[in-house]
Amino acid sequence: MRSALIALAFFALAPAARAADPKPLEFKLAFDKSACDVPFTGRVYVTIRSSAASPPVGMNWFKPEPGLAKDVKNWKPGEPLVLDTKAVAYPAPLADLKPGEYYVSAVMDRDLGGIDFLASPGNVYAKTKQFELDPKTSGTIELKLDQVVKAREFKDTDTVKLVEVESKLLSKFHGKPMHLRGGVVLPPSFAKEPNRKYPVVYEVPGFGGNHFAAAGAAARKAWDVNGTEMIWVVLDPNCRLGHHVFADSENNGPVGRALVEELIPHLEKIYRGNGTRFATGHSSGGWSSLWLQVAYPDTFAGCWSTAPDPVDFRDFQLIDLYAKGVNTFTDTDGKPRPLGRTNGKPMLFFKPFSDMEEYMTRGGQLGSFEAVFSRRGADGRPQRLWDRATGAVDPKVAKTWEKYDIRLVLERNWKALGPKLGGKIHVYMGDEDTFYLEGATRLLKQSLADLKSDAVVELFPKRNHGNLVDPALRKRMNEEMASSYRKIEKVGR
Repeated sequence: MRSALIALAFFALAPAARAADPKPLEFKLAFDKSACDVPFTGRVYVTIRSSAASPPVGMNWFKPEPGLAKDVKNWKPGEPLVLDTKAVAYPAPLADLKPGEYYVSAVMDRDLGGIDFLASPGNVYAKTKQFELDPKTSGTIELKLDQVVKAREFKDTDTVKLVEVESKLLSKFHGKPMHLRGGVVLPPSFAKEPNRKYPVVYEVPGFGGNHFAAAGAAARKAWDVNGTEMIWVVLDPNCRLGHHVFADSENNGPVGRALVEELIPHLEKIYRGNGTRFATGHSSGGWSSLWLQVAYPDTFAGCWSTAPDPVDFRDFQLIDLYAKGVNTFTDTDGKPRPLGRTNGKPMLFFKPFSDMEEYMTRGGQLGSFEAVFSRRGADGRPQRLWDRATGAVDPKVAKTWEKYDIRLVLERNWKALGPKLGGKIHVYMGDEDTFYLEGATRLLKQSLADLKSDAVVELFPKRNHGNLVDPALRKRMNEEMASSYRKIEKVGR
């Protein structure tokens, strides 16, 4: 009798015990109709971060934090969606998540035009909340996506103004209204001398930067170019696929033409440009400024490019894209190919960086290169330069990149370009660039020397991507820009 009672008690308690058993971590999502009132097709993300940013933003290149993703079709408001160990995960499977406290959010990437796959205006997200997570025992975490990312507001001041135009060229290409914009920094004399006209400097920010940097340019008195007042314009180079570098492309559209034919005339009419204009920029902006000078040699009177992205594709961050059988993931010895370094030590490698951008799907630096340099594929996306699984470079795609290889463009068109570029090219690079960009600059320097060009291409010892542009170099560039302008004025008189 006693044994029967024990057995009965065991079976009575078993369901309760089983109900209390810990369950693996999963995330149950639903989005609110107030945030998006139509079914959603696209990629949904869960972010697991060490900070409480809301909405979450981008990815930390050097220390990417955990995240999940899932592609959905016609996901309806209020309908539950589960992301668990079957979801796309980066940088490691969900099961490998280290137990601890995290800040969690979820995002629907509506892909409405912003560069950030998480924090672009119009994206829908869940308020970031803190959880104690263990992939083996945390069970179901419910997240409600009911917030909408708002566009950042540009606040005009007496000396910093927003200029924005709807581009007919880009609107026609994309089939919807498209705009170009810039932050305009005016010199103190602008309001006092209503009949005065000014030279204009167009600055292109690096990857992720935009026209909001005009406030910083105003703070450093960018308009004072070695005693010569110039209007300083910080452009917005961002698009949904990354940084369009103001180069016309099959994927981003005629952004270079739109700048030169639409934004610049509009801006210089309003703010009294005198027809002399210079280009400058750092990193992707450095490449942009050099490209604009080469592509539009009559439009710009000089460029000052610092730490530009690869200007010779025989050394595309250590990769010779034209070499037979080249692989992006491994070097000729079969070792993992580095993409970035800190204090001389490799810290980024091509394969995991490529994997990260596959998780993101858009807005990454490597994908941004493809969006500019590759032709549009049959699927409507940029053709892929390298195989995402093996790293093998597609030689046919690499061949199409030649039209954006600045060294090749100069060599092939030097007879026409040479006379127009005299005294206009200035390229400065650290010889220990963080992203291995110095090799391409060295090759460009040699090529220009062989062409008997007077271009100034200089590599600075022990300088990297972050510390190249110091006060001394900025002062030097200002002196050179002012000197170039004085020569132009003298010829004009």
